[in-house]
Amino acid sequence: WPPATGLASTEGEGHARAWRMACVNVTGVEVLDNPSRFESPLKFSIAFECLSAIADDIEWKCTYVGSAESEAHDQELDSVLVGPISVGSYKIEFTAPAPDAAKIPPEDLLGVTVLILSCHYQDREFVRIGYYVSNEYDDQELRDNPPEQPDLSRIVRNILADKPRVTRYPIEWDERVPAEGAHEQLVGTPHSQYAELVAKTGGDADTDTAMHEPAHSQLHY
Repeated sequence: WPPATGLASTEGEGHARAWRMACVNVTGVEVLDNPSRFESPLKFSIAFECLSAIADDIEWKCTYVGSAESEAHDQELDSVLVGPISVGSYKIEFTAPAPDAAKIPPEDLLGVTVLILSCHYQDREFVRIGYYVSNEYDDQELRDNPPEQPDLSRIVRNILADKPRVTRYPIEWDERVPAEGAHEQLVGTPHSQYAELVAKTGGDADTDTAMHEPAHSQLHY
C-alpha cells in the first residue's frame, strides 16, 4: 500500500495524525471459485489487520453494477459485520448471493461490468476494491448467436481478480470531531466507478492497483 494521505486539521498535530492513520488495513483479497456460473454465489477470502483498537464492528459490503447507464440497477448483494476487533491480523470468508438477473437490463447481462467490495466503519467507507467482471456464454455458438431469452445456466462469470483497483479514504475513526472536507470523500458510488473503478475524490483518497499478500498469522472467523 502507498502511504496514507491525511486531511488538514485545525486541531493540532495529534489530531492530524489521527486522521492520517488507518486503524484497519486490508492486506489481501482472494476471489474464490472463480470463474464460476453466473448464478453461483460470490466468495472472497479477505485478510486485514487492525493497527489500533476500535470501538465498533467493521462492515463489508458487496455491490454489483448492473448497468453503465444508471445506478438504479446497482445491487448490494450482501453485507457482513465483523467484530469485536482488537489489534492483530484477521482473515474472513465473505459469501454473497449472485446478482438478480431480473434487475439487470437484458442488454447489460452479458459483457463487462464492475463488482465492488467496500468496508465501512460507523457508516463511513474507508476502503473500496473494484474488479472488472466478464459475463459470457460457455459455448462459442451461443456467444455468436445469443438467445433472445438469456440462458443463465450457460453464462460464466469471470472476475478479473489479478487487476483490482483499491481506493482508500481517510475517515474519522472513534473521534467524532468534524473536519473540513470529511464528507466530500464519500460522494462516490459503485456506479461512478464503472469506467475507472475509483470515486472522484480529488487528492483525498489513495488509489493502488495491488495489495500485499495476506498475513500468515491470522485469526479465523
